[in-house]
Amino acid sequence: MKAVRFHQTGGPEVLIVEEVPEPSAGSTEVIIRVQAAGVNFADVLRRRGDPYPELSPTPFTLGAEVAGEVVEVGSDVTKVSVGEFVYSPCRAGGYAQYVSVPESSAIPVPLGVTAAQATTLVIQGLTALFALRDAGRLVRGESVLVEAAAGGVGSFAVQLAKLYGALNVIGATSSKQKQEFALSLGADNVVDYTAPDWPTQVKELTGGVGVDVLLEMTGGTTFHQALDALAPFGRMVVYGQSSGEAVSIDPQIVVVPNQSIVGFYIGGYFQRPEIIQKGIEEIVGHVTAGRLSLEIGTILPLEMAAEAHRLLEGRLTTGKVVLEPWSSPS
Repeated sequence: MKAVRFHQTGGPEVLIVEEVPEPSAGSTEVIIRVQAAGVNFADVLRRRGDPYPELSPTPFTLGAEVAGEVVEVGSDVTKVSVGEFVYSPCRAGGYAQYVSVPESSAIPVPLGVTAAQATTLVIQGLTALFALRDAGRLVRGESVLVEAAAGGVGSFAVQLAKLYGALNVIGATSSKQKQEFALSLGADNVVDYTAPDWPTQVKELTGGVGVDVLLEMTGGTTFHQALDALAPFGRMVVYGQSSGEAVSIDPQIVVVPNQSIVGFYIGGYFQRPEIIQKGIEEIVGHVTAGRLSLEIGTILPLEMAAEAHRLLEGRLTTGKVVLEPWSSPS
């Protein structure tokens, strides 16, 4: 089968399409014929060799979420059948035509949801949900700022913040086109967070106070700017470091305003499957009721994984980026 691997860390060019053996199902595993593999910024971090909570031993196949048809089940599998259309987190190995996952990870795809759309549900959807609700402790009537509001997590976070009762959702993006996209998702206001004065704009949009909850995923200079845009008693949820720039901070800076800086990593939640399941059920409920849209921005064949990374890393995408392992390059 075809898979995209890297043998050394570096730029997008280290991603190579190779022929590798097809996986076989262990006793409690299922094999999925991958129709769509989600591309996440975590994949970029692992490819670059940036700090990441999990090891990426080479040769390494990226891809933490997939959707497709079950083609084989292990001898002890009882709840998943051959022929089922499922989606699944897989932590690694998703940039391939087949992947093996535990039976407990394979979740039926709701009717009306495509394979590409299904790849948004787990990593992006649950990150936005738990970051806002659990880490950010969002309360109805508060204000929220979402960095990269036109991206995979951001497009969920804007919509969910409104569903949770936020009165002022500010989408922070890097271009006019992305600002318009964030507004179409329900953002009340937008700012360009590549502009040096964007924290001042946020203060102006919040009556001089700042936002109550801020989702921060950039690091470096943007982290410090985001802290300037945070209200007293505000909560900043840090769930990424896309710039690759480290941050140092004097803890005393958050003492007087009673601000909180909270770390968030979706991978840790997979040790609590009952919470994951409830979160997915909530997201699917919003989708089927028409309250939440699944935004797909870019779909490319597996052979163009390097291009997918270039687009994502260059902030040239909106919505979810997806690879289709069985599509032919045009």
